[in-house]
Amino acid sequence: MSPNREHWDYVIVGGGSAGAAIANRLSADPSTSVLVLEAGRSDYRMDPLIHMPAALPIPIGNRLYDWKYETDPEPNMNGRKIFHARGKVLGGSSSINGMIFQRGNPMDYERWAADPGMETWDYLHCLPYFKRMETCLAGADDWRGGDGPLLLERGPAENPLFGAFFQAAQQAGYPLTDDVNGYRQEGFAKFDRNIHRGRRMSASRAYLWPVRHRKNLRIETHAFVAKINFEGTRAVGVDYSGLGRRSKTATAGEVILCAGAISTPQILQLSGVGDKTLLEQHGLNVVEHVPGVGENLQDHLEVYIQYKSKLPVSIAPGLRYRERPKIAFQWLFQRKGLGSTNHFEGGGFARSNDDVDYPNLMFHFLPIAIRYDGTAPTKGHGYQVHIGPMYADTRGHVRIKSTDPRVHPSMQFNYLSTPTDRREWVEAVRVARDILNQPAFGQYNDGELSPGPSVETDEEILDWVRDDAETALHPSCTAKMGDIGRDAMAVTDPGSMRVHGTEGLRVVDASVFPYVTNGNIYAPVMMTAEKSADLIAGNTPLEPATVPYYRYRDGSPLHPPGDSRNREDNP
Repeated sequence: MSPNREHWDYVIVGGGSAGAAIANRLSADPSTSVLVLEAGRSDYRMDPLIHMPAALPIPIGNRLYDWKYETDPEPNMNGRKIFHARGKVLGGSSSINGMIFQRGNPMDYERWAADPGMETWDYLHCLPYFKRMETCLAGADDWRGGDGPLLLERGPAENPLFGAFFQAAQQAGYPLTDDVNGYRQEGFAKFDRNIHRGRRMSASRAYLWPVRHRKNLRIETHAFVAKINFEGTRAVGVDYSGLGRRSKTATAGEVILCAGAISTPQILQLSGVGDKTLLEQHGLNVVEHVPGVGENLQDHLEVYIQYKSKLPVSIAPGLRYRERPKIAFQWLFQRKGLGSTNHFEGGGFARSNDDVDYPNLMFHFLPIAIRYDGTAPTKGHGYQVHIGPMYADTRGHVRIKSTDPRVHPSMQFNYLSTPTDRREWVEAVRVARDILNQPAFGQYNDGELSPGPSVETDEEILDWVRDDAETALHPSCTAKMGDIGRDAMAVTDPGSMRVHGTEGLRVVDASVFPYVTNGNIYAPVMMTAEKSADLIAGNTPLEPATVPYYRYRDGSPLHPPGDSRNREDNP
């Protein structure tokens, strides 16, 4: 904690994944003052619920760690409200997530770059920032970094059920790959995790802990931002409350919103930036009419396909209360054992049909049958995959329903609302079942627990999904980057991260994605923050990479545009 200041060069709203990285990079210049305002608590070093990887289900749903959002009744999910966990702690959701590190598919960023104004967000421009942020302990190469702040370990996947899963995927016709974050994503492999030496490697631990004593950096927790203050259309600071809800004001040269895809649009709307009709309905002064604020909401929905195991090889015994003291001892004093892993140590990416050009399904394999809330369908041994489409064409929204900033906004994703989404869901479940019923699982397969053999037809599968699916916790895209002259829904300028029509106000978090990526979104958020830090500071951008990456339609490598080795450039 540095001394109080009356004015800061940058006020960063949110000390989560993006905010931690931005604060680190901007405060590296000692002449630049940075204030980070995090509404949640500190990620104390001795808190095992944050730092023990296997404890990940405990903070979720706990009001001390989780904002506990939920959607409005989802019309295509039988009117269910879908629970959404968001980190209420320094490090944000990176302090409570599943620690699965996935960059997404290279073609995700080609899709981004195809939108107006987004040319410098293609894969080859983003890859250097992925590399800069990471130390891949499995080995650096042309695609992986070796000296970044975020240390990544690859899952050992030593449980025999992982071996059966990888073999079954091949028997079902899907390939293995060396590294899903490297040259070729498509296929099945051990997964990278943001875990190091048995501890969670959150954004806070990677980016804030090493620099927290910088004299030009102040980090305040329990600092709840109510709104952004403007002079005309220029952001000049924020109003916030500290412990005891004492009102405070911080003035700034610039305000950088890093509050996430739910809170960022809420704060913008409460501050007078958004669709004027919505703002006027709540009696708010319109600073700038930006109709895309809170629109374009995207996410990944998932289900568990669970099987009972004939053999006692799962990690189910670790759930017994009498085993927990041993697990805690091993983790506290040795950083080993069941407590030192997130257990999502392997999985893969596949296509649900032959019409898609690159993978639209992601699999997480788990050597136990259990839900996030700790409920299990069997007292014995089991295993499961988490599965769901990655590119649903459904779109939702986040909209304020009160001028009280502590009232959660209205939020609806419109899951299962399109024919394409429903078709891909049926395909996803059938692909997962096909893999789990291959001969490689013969010695283990004791029958499907969920959804069970009674769920077979397309409509039965969809009915089960409507009743059983949960969010994969990847809300994004509510303040999308783009050229507002050619895209009326664009909110953020891709060349500066400034909010269109305003000055001194930028957004850097998952809300700026134009489309959700294939896989967990923590890594893309961190890449976006790294790249945005250079844009904000006025640094020379990193040179785009010149490496090939896997081309899915015909299996040939795709080199940088114009390279004669590309098939279309060298017929």
